[in-house]
Amino acid sequence: MNTDLTVGKPSRVLWNFCLPLFGSIIFQQLYNIADSLVAGQFIGENALASVGNSYEVTLIFIAFAFGCNIGCSVIVSQFFGAREYGKVKTAVSTACIASAALCAAIMAAGMLSCGALLRLIRTPAEAFADSKLYLDIYIRGLPFVFFYNIATGIFSALGDSRTPFFFLAASSTANIAVDILFVTAFQMGVAGVAWATFLCQGASCALAVAAVALRLRRIKAEGKPELFSFPILKQIAVIAIPSILQQSFISVGNIVIQGVINGFGTGVMAGYSAAVKLNNLVITSFTTLGNGISNYTAQNLGAKKLPRVKDGLRAGLKLVWLLSLPLALLYFFGGRLVLGLFLNEPTAEALQTGVTFLRILSPFYFVVSAKLVADGVLRGSGMMDKFMIATFTDLMIRVALAVFLARTPLGATGIWCAWPVGWSVATVCSFAFYRRGVWNQCAELS
Repeated sequence: MNTDLTVGKPSRVLWNFCLPLFGSIIFQQLYNIADSLVAGQFIGENALASVGNSYEVTLIFIAFAFGCNIGCSVIVSQFFGAREYGKVKTAVSTACIASAALCAAIMAAGMLSCGALLRLIRTPAEAFADSKLYLDIYIRGLPFVFFYNIATGIFSALGDSRTPFFFLAASSTANIAVDILFVTAFQMGVAGVAWATFLCQGASCALAVAAVALRLRRIKAEGKPELFSFPILKQIAVIAIPSILQQSFISVGNIVIQGVINGFGTGVMAGYSAAVKLNNLVITSFTTLGNGISNYTAQNLGAKKLPRVKDGLRAGLKLVWLLSLPLALLYFFGGRLVLGLFLNEPTAEALQTGVTFLRILSPFYFVVSAKLVADGVLRGSGMMDKFMIATFTDLMIRVALAVFLARTPLGATGIWCAWPVGWSVATVCSFAFYRRGVWNQCAELS
């Protein structure tokens, strides 16, 4: 069901729209969490380290898919809010064609360079073969990742956050079962974990793309929409390219940090791998809620309803802070318990690493969630330069501090301290951009 985000009480509209998005990203993250959980519980600590090590590289590929998602989603939202349904269909087909070409190039680059990337981040010899095996299989499934992201971006642009939720709930639950089947019954090791993800992501992608095609067919447009439009591609690229750069540089930064962590051995690697998956579950959830706020902002800008954008920011902050509270409490006080899902008979070093990581980061979820809400408004309004500055501020601080503090007596603990500092400074930047006359500039559009 398509939903007009430009009418109704902003807080109610956002809650109804964003909560299914939150559920969807929880299930999306279950793909990665299931891989690490099964690897750690049924294969061993080295397998967990290998999957976690590979995960940082996969985030580079996901960055490109995410950029296509948000670029398509924001532009389609603007056309949908302005009731330009022919352009909605042209934007969708243009995004799909461009994404297919980009995906092919990324796959080729990935197959040629993944081994070099693993060596660049100093992957230990005992984890190298499994890390490369996991990546080789993952890269084969990149078309599923790209087109699933495009499909969910279109659903969000049309105000429908529930349909992707149902697809993900089924496929991610199946992924856990297939992971366990391939690893325990078929004894496939890390390859079983990777192939299970490949198959289940493929199924969810096929369902999502088919549903989008049916939904678009029901939208009536005057005349025959263009299949491909360079002007619309340029509009999509204005949003997508900064988003890709943002996610890519964050991934590169994480790879640099992963290389520093790898120097502390497989115990620290395994503990970090488990803890960072739990952390990424939270951060990705907040990012997805920020994407929903981008859709809300874009639709209302398309409809020339600027006061609703400010109401949306306030409603978004209430939403993410309400979600931050139980997650922060769980990770801070229950870190050992949740880490036990990943680590079967862990070494003391691995367990202590994970617990310390979660206790340092979790109190700052209230800070980073606020930043991601403000970023959602900036991105939905097309203020990509401001969005990029805030993002790179966070990244540069985190990477520089992590590299520096790792060499101090704090050791690995110093690396974890870099996250809150980067988040805090960047949050100040995001809200400064939001408050300093940004909406006066937008008001000129009305």
